[in-house]
Amino acid sequence: MTDPAITYSPAPRYNAAAKRALNDILGGSAASVLTVTFGLSYALLIFAGPLSPYLSYGIAATFVSSAVLAAIVALGSSLPFAVAAPDSSTAAVTGILAASVVERIEAANLSTPLLSPVLITLGLSTVLTGMVLCGLGLTRMGRAIRYVPYPVVGGFLGATGLLIVMGAIRVIADHPVQFTTLLRFTNGTTLLELAAACAMALVLYLTWHRSRSPFGLPIILVAGVLTAHLAFWVTGVSLGEARALGWTFQPPPQAAFMVPWHTDALIHYPWFAVPDLLGNLVAVIFVTASSTLFNTTGIEVAVHREANLERELNVTGAANMLTGALGGYAGCVSISRSILNFSSGGRGRLSGLTVAAMSLLMLAVAPDLLGFIPKFVLGGLLLYLGADQLHKWIIESRKRLSKLEYLSLIAIIAIIVAWGFVPGILIGVIIGCATFAFSAARVESIKYSFDGSEYRSSLDRSRDDQEVLLAHGGKIQGLNLQSYLFFGSANRLYQHVKRLLQERPACRYLLFDFKLVTGVDSSAAYSFAQIKRSAHDLGVELILVHLSAAAEKVLRSSDFIGEGVTIIPELDHALEWCENEIISQHQGLAQEEASLRDWFARLLESESDADELIRRCQRIEVGAGEIIVRAGDPADSMHFILDGRVGIMVPADDDRTTRVRSLGRYTTIGEMGLVSQAPRSATIQAEVDSVLYVLNTHQFDAIKDEDPALSHKLLTYFVSVMAERLTFANRTIAVLRR
Repeated sequence: MTDPAITYSPAPRYNAAAKRALNDILGGSAASVLTVTFGLSYALLIFAGPLSPYLSYGIAATFVSSAVLAAIVALGSSLPFAVAAPDSSTAAVTGILAASVVERIEAANLSTPLLSPVLITLGLSTVLTGMVLCGLGLTRMGRAIRYVPYPVVGGFLGATGLLIVMGAIRVIADHPVQFTTLLRFTNGTTLLELAAACAMALVLYLTWHRSRSPFGLPIILVAGVLTAHLAFWVTGVSLGEARALGWTFQPPPQAAFMVPWHTDALIHYPWFAVPDLLGNLVAVIFVTASSTLFNTTGIEVAVHREANLERELNVTGAANMLTGALGGYAGCVSISRSILNFSSGGRGRLSGLTVAAMSLLMLAVAPDLLGFIPKFVLGGLLLYLGADQLHKWIIESRKRLSKLEYLSLIAIIAIIVAWGFVPGILIGVIIGCATFAFSAARVESIKYSFDGSEYRSSLDRSRDDQEVLLAHGGKIQGLNLQSYLFFGSANRLYQHVKRLLQERPACRYLLFDFKLVTGVDSSAAYSFAQIKRSAHDLGVELILVHLSAAAEKVLRSSDFIGEGVTIIPELDHALEWCENEIISQHQGLAQEEASLRDWFARLLESESDADELIRRCQRIEVGAGEIIVRAGDPADSMHFILDGRVGIMVPADDDRTTRVRSLGRYTTIGEMGLVSQAPRSATIQAEVDSVLYVLNTHQFDAIKDEDPALSHKLLTYFVSVMAERLTFANRTIAVLRR
């Protein structure tokens, strides 16, 4: 059972839907104001100079483009409130493309009318742009444009701003800005028109630029038109005279819509000029793609909505292909019109359809309207748009960019204006890569450094081992590396390691932690090979930690990894290994010092004298076959042989040497020369790896001056050693005489 008093009414649902539709229509109407105003200025920008007689066709192409772009993007965009149309950047490069076609036709002295080749060029470029955009969207390669260096993008867009300013001057003065036409700008009327346009741009900056009111722009433009006509009336200048003087536009005929794909037009098209147009064609594609991505990102940030970039590229590409098929030119989603629509309450797809309807309506109204608009009004609007673009990329970008990046941006703008878009892009990318390499080389490749006395492994050790590491932990030096290592950063690393090894001569283990390293190139491997040579000369072992397979492959290719280089997976294990080596060496040295002390104590019959003699001696290690002293050298030291064996060598026939005596551990050699200070009578050579303690003449003289008792004991020992050797020699001679 149901209560008859409770009934369902669909009225609230319909009221909400009507309210949303009304908001969409109002938002779309506000965005239409900008689309209409900008559309008239873009038509004048593209169809200027020799193309001005065909302005009605330009107006038709502009509003057909606006209608198609707005409708398709509204129906398919991931942002339902998005509004698309020709943009100032796309209109600027399209104008350059159209002017290039005219220049090629005039240079070839062809009698072909200009309209058909221009419309075919614009249509083909727009269709091709749409195909490229769809390709970028389908292959998900559109995001790759974000890897283009920021100064290149900024220089590109800054150059389009400058081109818009130059196009505005051409609209106002009826001739381009060139060295050959500079004298024409000295005309009084031309100067007044330019001054009025600058005043109009200044008014737009002081008012609409700051408020961004949806109806502020048309009010300002209408006020400019009324002010101009009031000035004509006050000065007694009729509308016809004003047109003759160049103050207002000649009223074009009714907007004529023409699809340029006719057989006769295609046959007579100047196909020979296509290779020369490729650079400008690439510029149209690049600007449209980058504007689509950057404008979409800007809308995301402004309204806090996430867009699907691949979908935006596909939808914009489809819209441009249909626009080109209908004889229009390229466009993309507009950040200013979309945000204006959103701020005015538009949230649905009806907003874009409203903009499309208003654009189609302007096909009938625009020509009559243009005949009453002074040139300086729309010219001032173009000046404002171009100057605003220049201010954004030349003035405001200075705060965001480094000095080097900013200089490269200015250079790219100059290159594009002087030589064209393609050289500007190519040289800009080269400059951007060089700037990146220079900047990356300045990034410190060492995140932090440490030594073994302050940073140890997690292994708990005995108190004795801890004391050893506290005293000798400086033998372990570690460097935590970061970022990508290439020729610039790796060379700085090599210079740092050289200084480190000079400042820390006790270093015996150098650890490189690659945990934060993103990659290593072949030039960095060469720097590591230099590090290996420097470390080998100083007896330093290299340990590599957290080394990735790719980095290991690069370093192995340069023969860096080999003897003297150890790879350990983790830093903690690497530190433990180095600490074990130091403790083991210290234990060996402790045993060695104890053995030396026992020997000297037996020799001198005093432990204190033994400690004093040890303090005066210098420890050296010699390898098998190594020459310790040579015959004829000054006898400035003697050697205590703690471990190993050395031979006394004298010259023999045929430049050979003969061993006359061999001395093992706990023996001395050179004491006679130390006392007599006569030149060495024989060469002393290590027969096996040996450890010796050296007492030089300076320390021996110091002992004689500071500790006569120890000096007396040493001399007594020297006499006993010489007596033993003399006795041995006498017995040998006696045997030989038998």
